[in-house]
Amino acid sequence: MSKLVLLAVGGNALIKANETGTAELQFQNAIDTATTVVRLIKAGHRVVLTHGNGPQVGAALTRSELAAHHSYRMPLDVCVAATQGEIGYYLQYAMWQMMQKMHVYVPVVSLITQVRVDKHDPAFSHHTKPIGPFYTKEIAERYQHQMKWEMIEDSHGYRRVVSSPEPKEIIELDAIRACVNRGLVVIAGGGGGIPVLNDHVTEKGVEAVIDKDLTSSLLATHLNADVFAIATEVEYVYVDYQKPTQRRLEAITAEECRNYYKEGQFPEGNMGPKVKAALLYLERGGKQAVISDIEHLYDAIEGKSGTHIFPAEEDVVSQHAMSEKQTELF
Repeated sequence: MSKLVLLAVGGNALIKANETGTAELQFQNAIDTATTVVRLIKAGHRVVLTHGNGPQVGAALTRSELAAHHSYRMPLDVCVAATQGEIGYYLQYAMWQMMQKMHVYVPVVSLITQVRVDKHDPAFSHHTKPIGPFYTKEIAERYQHQMKWEMIEDSHGYRRVVSSPEPKEIIELDAIRACVNRGLVVIAGGGGGIPVLNDHVTEKGVEAVIDKDLTSSLLATHLNADVFAIATEVEYVYVDYQKPTQRRLEAITAEECRNYYKEGQFPEGNMGPKVKAALLYLERGGKQAVISDIEHLYDAIEGKSGTHIFPAEEDVVSQHAMSEKQTELF
């Protein structure tokens, strides 16, 4: 049965751990995501793709700082917009190539996406999100004074920290929906979206970072996606991760997942934001959230792998029955 799948991948899908992040490597790494998307299309599904941009926006900020004496400095919101275009290109190019290889064709479009945030969000008074390169103490103090940046120190040096407000409204939602209804593959919400305020101020944007999984969850809700699929680094979500009692989660209810979340099973710096985004989607009427790595995500959406989170127990029972039937077939 044809489904509308909202697929969220991280910026590290293109720049993997310990890689230098050259354009050549990102073209190569984009093939994994493109293959998953094209396989879904070939199976009859419609796809909306969102992505992170952490490594890329950090590189954009670094280039901006290094070239500040020769060109204009790019503020964070402009860097987010630039990386939406950059990453959209990598993914579009990879999908075009894979579609030719797999003998299928659907138009693909990347949309620069703005996301409204609330100017009264408490995050604006409590900066927690590190961005950009590491600086020496001297440069950090200069930027604090000249540009009013907030800096923090860790073992590698000083970094700028910004606010991370929650997404409230996807400005280009109607454009995204129109493209989906026309049968296009849409790449949107890159890096969580470009944060904007509806305050009629046009001379500057908002220098903040929105969590891309929360924006993806909101978009999945408004598009009434049948599946909200989140790509991560492992095939399954685990409880008691890396402990002797480690256990993978295959099909569970939102209530069970919420209880594990409250127990602290999913750390904020790791699986926590993904699980939170999945639960928010289900609380707003979503049908099924899937979490797996990009290698297994197609099989996960087909019910053969990954962690599946459902709103009700009967959905979990149905998923178990389907998995058992597929095991018998093989």
